[in-house]
Amino acid sequence: MNETDDSGDDSADENDADSGETGATALRKGEVFEVLRNQRRRYVLHFLKQDGQPVELGDLAQQVAAWEYQTTLDGVTPAQRKRVYTTLQQTHLPKMDEAGILEFDSDEGVIRPTDRTRDISVYLEIVPGREFAWRELYLSLGAISSALVAALWLEIYPMTLLSNLAWTGIIAATVTVTAIVHIYHERNMRLGHGDQPPELSYGSDD
Repeated sequence: MNETDDSGDDSADENDADSGETGATALRKGEVFEVLRNQRRRYVLHFLKQDGQPVELGDLAQQVAAWEYQTTLDGVTPAQRKRVYTTLQQTHLPKMDEAGILEFDSDEGVIRPTDRTRDISVYLEIVPGREFAWRELYLSLGAISSALVAALWLEIYPMTLLSNLAWTGIIAATVTVTAIVHIYHERNMRLGHGDQPPELSYGSDD
């Protein structure tokens, strides 16, 4: 009888542990995306995902400042670099280190990517003021296709000038081209892809 009770207690403890672990994982993911709401921290992640190697704080600050002020590395002024350097050192890097996105050695002034740096795949679907509504586009394509099928079924002129097979080919080609453009757009909107952070291509003021 006692063995049965102990077994039940062990099962309950295991369930509680599993539940706690799941909650911690979910919280961790939420923390990551909370951290990356800030544009400067997204620039840091983009830089680390590009190279995948440890970087000195000074070099990181120089590149982030160049992106932020939309200039070249040589065009960054000492004041701009210092401003970025200070906020990275005191605020952004410690916060990202705490979230496990990177490792920040404040004594050596070195930032190292972690497994989480490589695993995070952030797709910036919405850039403030520059949104492209892909869902609405696909919905519109579906509505147009449905209307076209109905018109062909009712044999409405001038839809009958082309055969049903020809219209099917046109619809299929339109959807395929749209999907290809969507995939290309999505890849370009991922951090770590391309020379510049994706936001710079859309003139975001975030």
